[in-house]
Formats: sequence, C-alpha cells, structure tokens
Amino acid sequence: MPRRERVMRMSVELPLWRALAGYRVLTMLYAIGLCATAYSHFVRPWIALAYYAVLFVWTLATLPRVRNAASCTRRFLAADLTVALTGVLLTPLADNHERIAGGGPTLPSIWTAGSVLAFALKGGWRWAAAASTAVAAVNLVERGHPARDTVHNVILVWVASIAIGYVVEVARASEATLARALEIEAATRERERLARDIHDSVLQVLAMVQRRGAVIGGEAAELGRLAGEQEVALRTLVSGGLLPVSRVSEDAAAGAVVRAVEEPDDDGPMDLRALLALYAGARVSLAEPGAPVELPRPAARELAAAVGAALDNVRRHAGEQARAWILVEDEPDEIVVTVRDDGPGIPEGRLAQAEGEGRLGVAQSIRGRLRDLGGSAELVSVPGQGMEVELKVPKNAKAGRR
Repeated sequence: MPRRERVMRMSVELPLWRALAGYRVLTMLYAIGLCATAYSHFVRPWIALAYYAVLFVWTLATLPRVRNAASCTRRFLAADLTVALTGVLLTPLADNHERIAGGGPTLPSIWTAGSVLAFALKGGWRWAAAASTAVAAVNLVERGHPARDTVHNVILVWVASIAIGYVVEVARASEATLARALEIEAATRERERLARDIHDSVLQVLAMVQRRGAVIGGEAAELGRLAGEQEVALRTLVSGGLLPVSRVSEDAAAGAVVRAVEEPDDDGPMDLRALLALYAGARVSLAEPGAPVELPRPAARELAAAVGAALDNVRRHAGEQARAWILVEDEPDEIVVTVRDDGPGIPEGRLAQAEGEGRLGVAQSIRGRLRDLGGSAELVSVPGQGMEVELKVPKNAKAGRR
C-alpha cells in the first residue's frame, strides 16, 4: 500500500510577525491622531503632513514584508529604520521648541519601536541592540539634551527589544530541538514497524532454513549455517537500527519542519473475524462472537498480525503438534483476543533474555504492535501448562498512534 509523507511545520515566530504587523498599523494611526490633535501647535505643519503621508503609504505597502523573517530582508529593515529616524529628526523642523522641550512626542511617536522590534525578530538580541542604539542616538539629537523622559523611553525600547530578540533566539533553538526529537521518534517507530515485518517473514524463513539444513546435512548443512549467520546479522541490524540525519527546513523562516512517513488510513471499519479466520485450522480453534467485530482497518490488520506472531511462537516453541485456541471478545470499549496453547510453557525470565539477545518476536511483533495501537499485551506462562497471550485494543485504535 502506498505511503505518504506527513509534514508538520512548527513556528512560534509567525504569531509574533502577525502581531508586529498589527502594531505598525495601530501605531501609525496613533501618530496621525496625535498630529491632528496638536496641528495648531506646529510651526511648519506641511512638513508633518508630508511625513505622515509617507508614513501612511509605507506602513500599508510594507505589510506583506513583515509576515515572516524570510520576506523581511536586511535592505527592508534598513529602509524601515531610516523612515523612523527621519521622522524623529524632522520633529524640530515641524514642531515648536517649547513642545519639544516639554516632552512632546516625535513625529513617528511609538511607531519607531516597531522598526526596532522587526530587527529583534529577524536577527535576535544583537540586531535589536544595534537598532535601539541608533534610535537612542537620534532621539538625543532631536531633544538636544538627555532629558529624563527621553532617557526613560530610550531605555524602555532598548530593554524590550533586546529581551524579545533573546526570546526569539531561544524559541528557534527549542523548535530545532523539538523537530529533531519528533523526527527521531518517527524514525524509531518506522524501524520498529520494519522490524516486526522482518521478524514475521525473513527471520522466520532464515531460521527454518538453518534448522532444515542441519537435519538434511551435506551441502544443505552449509546453506543452513550461512542462513543462521545472516539471521544473526539481520537481528542485530533491526534491533539496533540506524536513524536518519535530521533534515533542515527548506524555508527556515517558516518554522521547523518534521517529516514522517505514515501509512494512509483506509475508509471504513473492518471485521476482525475475517482476518482471524485465516489462522483457524486442524490444530487452531477459533471462538468468536456471532456479530461482526469491527475495528479501523489498519488497527484490525495490526491486531491480526500480532495474533499471527503469537501462533508462530506456539509452533516454534511448542512444536508443530501443539494445539492453540483463539478467543475473540467484543467488549463495550475494547476488543480482547486471547491466544492459548497446550505446550510446555516458557521458563520464567526467558522472554527478557530473548529480547536482550535481539530476538524480537514478543517485544516487537506482539507488544510493539499493541503499544502502537494504544492497547496492551499480557503474557502468562506456567511451565508445563502452556502459555496464554491476552491482547487488548481500544475500539477507536489507529495504527501508528502516539
């Protein structure tokens, strides 16, 4: 069945850029409102009107530029800061000296902080420090002396922009770490899925060739020996596995990107009885409800594969003549499938030892599958009295669940 690649894009920056765009529009309107209320105090009002016309057009025309870090280039940041600084320097020419000495606002007013914040979002706290320093110097030139309110405003912009720049840098590092962790998790789940499939097919064939070759002898014995070596090598590979190198986003400004391969979900539920009926035979009895036992198709296939792995263990450890029973129970919230045999059972501690040796039959083919479905697998074995495997799966289970 074809698989699809699922792309998860994460970014804490995008909301900040959207907030900055809104801030620029609101503060532009605020600056124009201040001009309207104090218009009669301007000594050269035409300078203020010309600047506000430029500020209005520039703010609206550059809204697409402040949507993310990629579109907010260095050239744009320099031009944007120039518009803000020019407005500050034009204030003594447009306004009267008494209003300026009394702490009157500059022409761009608090719109200037938006330019500094753009530097902080783009380049972190270092860029923010450089931009806020330029704003501080121009404000001191505009006022002519370091007045208390000027120093207060300068320090406020400086501290706020540097703090925001630092937070953005930390957020970017956290996003990269989270993306790597999610990718490792996705790769691990894919490796476990492949390990289950390999155990259910290739490893069992190699083990059978090894056993039959030893019985037949001659050239078949050599073939069996080689199959045994390949079985050990393959078990080591699937139990250790290799994780891919973390991939980098094609557009880092749009946020961290994690790619995971997942199986597509089929539409509609599936009757579990149809899958388990394939295992019934002369030495395997199947007891099931009279009504359909429905599960999502991927979950039904995984549960049936876990039952098949349990029956394979019965044949391998209890012998071809062992009998097995499959009991299917349709509970209100879950499906319970029990596989029981009349073999000799498994000595205590043998399962943990087998898993440590890289034999993944129970660890991956049974418990791994049930864990991915959000269910559980309980194994009870009494030496001399056979083994019982109880598989529980919630009815809303999906394969590859997290």
